[in-house]
Amino acid sequence: MADAGYLTIGKVVKRLQERYPDLSVSKVRYLEDEGLLNPSRTPGGYRLYSQNDIKRLETILYLQKNRFMPLSVIKEELERGEVTTTAMPSATSAAMASEVDSEEVTSKLHAIERVPELLGVSVTFVKQLSEAGVIKLQRSPHGRDLVDGKDFALIRSCEELRRFGIGAKNLRQYVTAANRESAMFEQALIVYARTGMGALEVTDEARQQFENAFNEMLQLTNQVRAALITKHIKQSFKGMTD
Repeated sequence: MADAGYLTIGKVVKRLQERYPDLSVSKVRYLEDEGLLNPSRTPGGYRLYSQNDIKRLETILYLQKNRFMPLSVIKEELERGEVTTTAMPSATSAAMASEVDSEEVTSKLHAIERVPELLGVSVTFVKQLSEAGVIKLQRSPHGRDLVDGKDFALIRSCEELRRFGIGAKNLRQYVTAANRESAMFEQALIVYARTGMGALEVTDEARQQFENAFNEMLQLTNQVRAALITKHIKQSFKGMTD
């Protein structure tokens, strides 16, 4: 087996330690105990890692270090086969990442299968965001799920929140809050148009005033929300946040 490209656990650790200095034999064994790795065994019980095993280990370590993903999520997505070929950076994916915010990308609908390549976010998580109401998937004439490029920034923000244990289900409360606040904003903008602008006549100048008013309201309500949350957190963790 060793002649066929298999390595012992010690040699695997030595090969990857330059990129992941904290990697150790015990950590690799722990990953095996957690069901993320399944190396072959010699008749004497020694572990032997194939090139596929090593690539899988590299993917796990990369997701932990660079995407801050917990092992439970990594295991789920590896089992679904959604990160084995997209987790590691490549010249192609890096180039696409630099263009993902371009108008050409955000103005289009994209097949959900391309989201891991474009954003580094799994298909499973995108579907969870859809189920939670955070984004809305569209259907192609052929029945494929499509993601609106305008939602890419939102999807990436939600992905970053997973670092702190805030998943798609937790974000449902923000969907509910956004629906309530939207109604409040609409009413406030109508009042503003009638009193502050004097009329609801649709002109380029009126549209700009409308947009400026909305942005200012959004900024102010965000400040109020942040202040209230900060106040509650400081009260709950008094002594830690002072």
